[in-house]
Amino acid sequence: MFKTNMSDKQIFSISVPRASYIACAFTEFSKKFDTKRQAEIFYKETNSMRAITNILQADYRLGIIRYQTTFEQYFKTLLHEKDLTAEVLYEFSYLALMSKDHPLAAEGTIEFTDLTSYIEIAHADPYVPSLPLIDVKKAELSEFVDKRIFVFERGSQFDLLTNVPDTFMWVSPIPKRLLEQYNLVERKCLANKKKYRDVLIYKKGYHFIELDRLFIDKIQKAKDKFAVK
Repeated sequence: MFKTNMSDKQIFSISVPRASYIACAFTEFSKKFDTKRQAEIFYKETNSMRAITNILQADYRLGIIRYQTTFEQYFKTLLHEKDLTAEVLYEFSYLALMSKDHPLAAEGTIEFTDLTSYIEIAHADPYVPSLPLIDVKKAELSEFVDKRIFVFERGSQFDLLTNVPDTFMWVSPIPKRLLEQYNLVERKCLANKKKYRDVLIYKKGYHFIELDRLFIDKIQKAKDKFAVK
């Protein structure tokens, strides 16, 4: 009787990077819940290592990890050792996100040196297996900036970008709705050659349930809609 009741509950769990296109996909996904059935949904924004740990130790079913392609071999090795399957969802370069009131907002494209006098907002917990944290931060943070505010979630970053016009942040493409809501703009930096990948991970042998497939579909649609051409 207990198993029968549990099987009727809508259960979904995923750990993801702090990405607005993923958050928007999750919102669209949430609209599809059957409100006549019980639901238990876990959506955690975190770094790549925690996403892996959540699958291995906390019974999360899915994860999305983000890494710079320079570190791909590190992650391939780790995922193989942990017996996890990986599927690339999205490859992109970061854009500079800033307020419409930022001094550089009117520029079509920017250079690294243009940002030297401004404050970078960054997430404080990057992780790459087998590398010291200091080396990872060197690879992820802007060499030409010496003023930073470190945050751990997206809400603070939007408030800062909106209300402190001298700030900027490197991000994956942002949905237009959020740009308008927070009075922000995205700008390409032609010198920024770093490539990133968002990768879906799950235990080998795991079979997607209906909610898993629905979420992945929403991710694909969000990626296609918000990608910068």
